[in-house]
Amino acid sequence: MNLGGSLNNSSGGGLGGATIVADIPFSNNMAAAGAMAQNIYNSPGLSLALQQPSIGNQGDGVRMGENFEASIGRRSREEEQESRSGSDNIDGVSGDDQDAANNRPRKKRYHRHTPQQIQELEALFKECPHPDEKQRLELSKRLCLETRQVKFWFQNRRTQMKTQLERHENSLLRQENDKLRAENMSIREAMRNPICTNCGGPAIIGDLSLEEEHLRIENARLKDELDRVCALASKFLGRPLSSLATSIAPPLPNSNLELGVGSNGFGGLSTTLPLGPDFGGGVSNSLPVVPPNGVERSMFLELALAAMDELVKMSQTDEPLWIRSLEVGREILNHDEYSRMFTPCIGIKPAGFLTEASRQTGVVIINSLALVETLMDSNRWAEMFPCMIARTSTTDVISSGMGGTRNGAIQLMHAELQLLSPLVPVREVNFLRFCRQHAEGVWAVVDVSIDTLRETSGAPTTYVKCRRLPSGCVVQDMPNGYSKVTWVEHVEYDESQIHHLYRPLLSSGIGFGAQRWVAALRRQCECLAILMSSTVPTGDHTAITASGRRSMLKLAQRMTGNFCAGVCASTVHKWNKLNVGNVDEDVRVMTRKSVDNPGEPPGIVLSAATSVWLPVSPQRLFDFLRDERLRSEWDILSNGGPMQEIAHIAKGQDHGNCVSLLRSSAMNANQSSMLILQETCMDAGGSLVVYAPVDIPAMQVVMSGGDSAYVALLPSGFAIIPDGPGSPGPTTSNGNGDSHMVGGSLLTVAFQILVNSLPTAKLTVESVETVNNLISCTVQKIKAALQCES
Repeated sequence: MNLGGSLNNSSGGGLGGATIVADIPFSNNMAAAGAMAQNIYNSPGLSLALQQPSIGNQGDGVRMGENFEASIGRRSREEEQESRSGSDNIDGVSGDDQDAANNRPRKKRYHRHTPQQIQELEALFKECPHPDEKQRLELSKRLCLETRQVKFWFQNRRTQMKTQLERHENSLLRQENDKLRAENMSIREAMRNPICTNCGGPAIIGDLSLEEEHLRIENARLKDELDRVCALASKFLGRPLSSLATSIAPPLPNSNLELGVGSNGFGGLSTTLPLGPDFGGGVSNSLPVVPPNGVERSMFLELALAAMDELVKMSQTDEPLWIRSLEVGREILNHDEYSRMFTPCIGIKPAGFLTEASRQTGVVIINSLALVETLMDSNRWAEMFPCMIARTSTTDVISSGMGGTRNGAIQLMHAELQLLSPLVPVREVNFLRFCRQHAEGVWAVVDVSIDTLRETSGAPTTYVKCRRLPSGCVVQDMPNGYSKVTWVEHVEYDESQIHHLYRPLLSSGIGFGAQRWVAALRRQCECLAILMSSTVPTGDHTAITASGRRSMLKLAQRMTGNFCAGVCASTVHKWNKLNVGNVDEDVRVMTRKSVDNPGEPPGIVLSAATSVWLPVSPQRLFDFLRDERLRSEWDILSNGGPMQEIAHIAKGQDHGNCVSLLRSSAMNANQSSMLILQETCMDAGGSLVVYAPVDIPAMQVVMSGGDSAYVALLPSGFAIIPDGPGSPGPTTSNGNGDSHMVGGSLLTVAFQILVNSLPTAKLTVESVETVNNLISCTVQKIKAALQCES
């Protein structure tokens, strides 16, 4: 739509026909005011920019408010000078008394207040614009006025204040419309004749400069802002208006009119325009003079463009920005070179914060469009990285993209990122996510924290303070449905709440680094490819139907999610931390109530978790814990005997990525057989073994394709990650005098147990001690079985 052309007609054409102008004197001629209002409502449209010819040989225009027409029917007055603040009152004619006056025709008597009376009235108005009857009576006695005179003065003063606000708002709308027209003309001119900034010749669309690309994105993103301006004008006119244009305006200029404090003298009084509850999405009923989030959203756009530029450069630049370290076997960011190349887009690093940075490239079995859609959908993003994202949500959508795609999409998000250990607090981040298509089959998605632009409140103090510098991925399509993904992670955080056992792991960029994101993405995409395949992988039990496989995988997904929530104490569940004196220092014990949840048994749930370092490789530890034949060496639920795998569903090419159903054999007549649902997964970032005892009849329904949401379970299990540089591992000698560091693993052990089936029951110390002993006993059995007691 041509905004400039639609607003150039001062009368008759386009949207002309009526004008919002600032000045509206109160006319004592009610008939003239009524005719003027009728002329406004019968006009064919609204012009927000052009001055209408004067009406009745006056230089004043017409300004219609929400209650203007009603106020004309109730009262009128002559305003000779605005500074009198409603000092001229019609004595005895207002409100209900006017009806009596109509029955008794008499000449209207005007009463003009003295300067002292006006001063007293203004002083009270500053403190209380709506005095009650007692205050009016006291003021009338002190000023020798009638109470209704005081009442009418306050009514007129409030009406005058509202008129001043409407004048100012109308002035802003006119300025806004002028800028809309100029901006639209410049955008159309730039899009009609694109110029290459390097050579000065004609440019193709793919070679548009950053400024022109900025205009294109801004034009699409702020269209909704223009619709809100139209809605505001509709409120003033009392009838709906269509959208004025497809382009949008830059932030409103600063206003010299002080509203609430200053020239109007309303110290501490916040003045707003009363709007109905149906005014636009995301706008409160109490609307400030400046359109909500207008300036802030422009700042978000600038931040998104700067973050995207930094991400692309960091993903494509090698040395000297990224230096390959032979010692750790990965790339390390050169912070000096980084400081030289980039200006901090979210401010300088806070004092005491550490920086972690990593980059990883990998090939995954997913195309760029599907991956971009997954990353821009908070629910699908969490499902793609279940062990890394505890909880996430989209808090606001700045732009949904252009041309039906995600190109140019900007949204604000909140996420809780986790490392599966009770010794590492959850990272809570509020960030902006920006998606952009750079070429055919090449996309980039960047995240950057918005804490410097928008203050967040209500964040639990247990969470680590964390700032997400420009991070994300660049995705490029490859043949056969694969994509090449280059992932960059760059974070600043406070390590004061992190246990010393995990500090080297996080500072090296391994704990939350790019390698972990790419490994998890590759494993999850491989799993989805297998599930969508019509062929059954080798090793799967063919007796399970396709619907039964889906039900079992859905149940296992819920089990693993609840396990992670219990380890990291995220806000998925409401946990209460217990401080018990006889519990080990590194064991965290929490409790919660399970009520009206069909996926869990009702009652008091106790969760206990701890992390230890073991001088065993992650692969060996993972193979030992997932092997059902060796389960009796550490699991008390196995009844001391071997377990048998009765169902197996592969989730990847690696045999360790699977969902299994295990059955324990009764060793004597007093024991009963039971089923255990187990999910195991492993990648370069770590491994997981999660299990839960399940009811036999319920699992029969699930394996037949029934709903798994009603299967009650409480998960337990293990999380294994490789220890990073600076780990507590000892050095050993090979007999020739050569020593080397022993690689080890960081093992997290976690249990969730139902200690009482009554949600209202009290937790006993014996229950806590039992769970603590269970964890200690399990860790000791694992050490003994792997011969690493020392």
